[in-house]
Amino acid sequence: MENNTSLQQQLLEAGVHFGHLRKKWNPKMLPYIFAEKKGIHIIDLNKTVECLQETAAAMKQIARSGKKILFVGTKKQAKDIINECARRVNMPFVTERWLGGMLTNFNTVRKSVKKMQSIEKMLGDGTFDSITKKERLTLSRDKEKMEKVLGGIAQLGRVPAALFIVDIGHEHIALAEAKRLGITTFGVVDTNCDPNRVDFAIPANDDATKSIAIIANYLTAAIAEGLAERQAAREEEAEESTSDENEKKAAKLLAEAEAEGTRGARARGTGPAAGGQRRRTPSGGGQRGGGGRR
Repeated sequence: MENNTSLQQQLLEAGVHFGHLRKKWNPKMLPYIFAEKKGIHIIDLNKTVECLQETAAAMKQIARSGKKILFVGTKKQAKDIINECARRVNMPFVTERWLGGMLTNFNTVRKSVKKMQSIEKMLGDGTFDSITKKERLTLSRDKEKMEKVLGGIAQLGRVPAALFIVDIGHEHIALAEAKRLGITTFGVVDTNCDPNRVDFAIPANDDATKSIAIIANYLTAAIAEGLAERQAAREEEAEESTSDENEKKAAKLLAEAEAEGTRGARARGTGPAAGGQRRRTPSGGGQRGGGGRR
């Protein structure tokens, strides 16, 4: 309870509770609105805390499973925050411009990413030293343009498992593509948006930098916890696997030693038996000789 109170106080100080003007509101946001003050809707922070914790738990689970969450925030207030948070947990991000078909036409987008990486590699290893300066400059500019738009998803090899969107109204194209592909969506939803359009809605001010920062950092911390738990589980599995291998090796060595001891015992048992047979032979000869003397 104290943690919730502390989080609610932090959200209050960051201005998360400030919504849009009453005339711009979406009626579907009514369950998340606490009151109206001077024509501005005030968001219920109790609901914000509940939704934020629920979203954090879901994101943590996705991160623990090893899947990727794509951070999307192209509006000016969110760009730097989303960029920093996504890089902190090694997640893909889009902060400049959402290209139409970035998810629904993912294979074509991957070709553009590979082209960008190819140009970067050739510029670095001196492959383009033989071309003219103008051509090299043109390629460099093309790479910079692609890097600006596609740099955040350069390491994304497949369609992400989920999207985290700041301002679902502004990023409606990204949201529509995610819905079409059945991708889980998390979104910061202000009073002028429909919260039913995303799977996990976080009612909050999506225009203030402080508001976006506190929510993004809270969710990023949850993702980091999920990644840490995944790493710990993998290390534990590796230790168990190593222990099992050592036990198998020890059992194999013990079996080989026992088999070697058995073979040695059999060899020692055969020697005296052979010697006894040799001792009985002279005895028989003596008897035959004695019979001759008699």
